[in-house]
Amino acid sequence: MNKHIEKSLEAIARKHLFLDTLKTRNSSEDFEEQSIWSIKKALEAAYQQGFKDGQQQ
Repeated sequence: MNKHIEKSLEAIARKHLFLDTLKTRNSSEDFEEQSIWSIKKALEAAYQQGFKDGQQQ
């Protein structure tokens, strides 16, 4: 995965899922409870970002 995609996904995770990082920490901090609506918003944002990035190519 390239740096642009990683940065985009981390921004979406912070905004919609309130996660500080998407990096694996190999501890209980790797497990979070999330509401369905926040997951849905994050997936929608990722889809829209992918669509936008695809149009720029």
